[in-house]
Amino acid sequence: MAGAGIEVSSRLEAPPEVVWERVITPEGINDELGPWLRMTVPGGSFDLNDVELGKPIGRSWVLLLGLIPVDYDDITLIEVDRGRGFLERSRMLSQRAWQHRRTISPTGPGTLITDSVSWEPRLRLPAGTLRPLFERIFRHRHRRLIERFGGAPDG
Repeated sequence: MAGAGIEVSSRLEAPPEVVWERVITPEGINDELGPWLRMTVPGGSFDLNDVELGKPIGRSWVLLLGLIPVDYDDITLIEVDRGRGFLERSRMLSQRAWQHRRTISPTGPGTLITDSVSWEPRLRLPAGTLRPLFERIFRHRHRRLIERFGGAPDG
């Protein structure tokens, strides 16, 4: 994909299966994003373990402060490796292409969680100009995960 990307990793003090069961739920996703952002749930609910791969599962609105629509994500999951991660390739209002791969790996008694994100803006601006924004969002998400499960950023 043309564009830019980031990668953020953390070591969590919980087993991978506990982390997985939290991060695949709408409540878990919104806990990571909160309090600054919230995402609506396509169709009211979904189970990441049961979505049809390669088919859009619906539009999720990104809400600033949980109230103000600032973007949307037409979520499409390409891969789900139950308990180990997923690959999302979507279109957003602001991004012609959005890819988010989350991997969850056992490390000692805990978990290494890594988010690799790449994007291609719809507007004619260098993709790299969005790097600080997306890096800040995903570092915030990892801080929230560390608050929940204990641990530390990796690297």
